[in-house]
Amino acid sequence: MSDFSVKPVLTGERTVLRPFTADDAAVMAEIIDDPDVVRFTGEPPAELTKERLRSWYGSRSEQTDRLDLAVTDRATGELVGEVVLYEWDARARGCTFRTLIGPRGRGQGLGTEATRLIVGHGFEQLGLHRIELEVYGHNARALRVYEKVGFVREGVRREADFRDGRWMDWVLMAMLAREWAAHRGHPDLPDLPPLSGSGSTAR
Repeated sequence: MSDFSVKPVLTGERTVLRPFTADDAAVMAEIIDDPDVVRFTGEPPAELTKERLRSWYGSRSEQTDRLDLAVTDRATGELVGEVVLYEWDARARGCTFRTLIGPRGRGQGLGTEATRLIVGHGFEQLGLHRIELEVYGHNARALRVYEKVGFVREGVRREADFRDGRWMDWVLMAMLAREWAAHRGHPDLPDLPPLSGSGSTAR
C-alpha cells in the first residue's frame, strides 16, 4: 500500500531529494518567479506571499496524500527546485507528477536525475501502477527530459489554454509500473535485469 506520509531522502550521483522546510520558501519564491518557470507554468497567484510560501513549504512533511521533495545539488547542497507526486488515486494506484527546476539547476542533468529518483520511488517503494503528467507542447526541454526517463506520450489536449496571446496545447504523458521495471528510467539502454521484490512488480 502507498504510504505518502513517509518523506524520504533520495540520493543520486548529482542530486539529493529531501523533505522541505519552511526555510526553503525564500529560494523557492525566486524559482517560482523565474521567467522560464512562469512561461511554462503560469504566473504565480497574487496571494502567494512570502508568509504563505513559508506555511506551504513548512507543512509539506505533514501531508499524507502527496509527496513534495526539494531538489538539491549534491555537490553544493544548493536548493534548485522541487519534484511532486500528488493527486493520488488509491483505488487506481496512480498519481500525477510535476517538477520545477530553477535556473541554477538547469543544463546539468539534475532535473533528469531528480525525475528518475522520485518516479523510481513511486513505483518501487509506494507501489504505484501509473504516474502521469501534463506539459505544454512548446516546452521542448521538459518533453525531452520526460521521454528520456521513459514517459510515453498518450495524447494532446489541443489549444486547451490561452496564454501570451496564443492558444497552447497540453501533452499528456504517463509511465506504467511494468515499463519502469523494464528500463528503470533508461529506455534507451538494453533491457535491464527485472526488479525482484519491488513495488513496481508486486500486486
